[in-house]
Amino acid sequence: RCIDGDTAAFYYNNEEITVRMLAIDTPETNHPTKGKEAYGEEASNYTCYKLMRAKKIKLEYDENSDKLDKYDRHLAWVFIDNKLLQQELIKKGYAKVDYVYGEYKYLDILKEEEKNAKINRTGIWNNNQNLMNYILFEDGSVNYFTLSIIMIIIIIGYFTSKKFRKKLLKKIK
Repeated sequence: RCIDGDTAAFYYNNEEITVRMLAIDTPETNHPTKGKEAYGEEASNYTCYKLMRAKKIKLEYDENSDKLDKYDRHLAWVFIDNKLLQQELIKKGYAKVDYVYGEYKYLDILKEEEKNAKINRTGIWNNNQNLMNYILFEDGSVNYFTLSIIMIIIIIGYFTSKKFRKKLLKKIK
C-alpha cells in the first residue's frame, strides 16, 4: 500500500508493516505544517507506480541503522526488481539524501546520485521550480509583489552585465 514518496506498507508474515525508506526524504504531499511541496505528488506517484508493478520487492535492514523509527515504522532499503528504490527516487530528483545517522551500506551510491541530480538540476534541484514556489500562492494565484521584485532583479542584472556595458560602449563610440 502506497503512503507517500518515501513510505509504504507491506504485508510480512500476515501482518502489515509500515516501512520508511532509509536515508532519503521526499517532498510532502499533505503535511500538517508544510502542506503540499513541489514534486511531492510526483514522488508519491512514482513510488506507488514502481511498487504496484514490481515482480519482486525486497526489504533490507542496514546493520548501522535502527530497525524502527520513533513512529514504529521499519527503516529499510527497498529493492524493486533488484533496483534500489531510494537510488531511483534521487536520480529522478524526487528525493534527497537525509536522515542519515550512521555509515549506511548504500549511502555513497545515494550521495553520488544526488550530486548528479543537482548538477543536472533534476526535479527538486530545478531552480525554476523552486522559484515558482515563491511566485505562486498555494491556490495557484500569482504573488505579484514577489514577481515584481524578481523582475526588477533580472532587469538590474541585465543592465549591469558586461554584455550590456560592451553594447553601450560601442554605441557611444
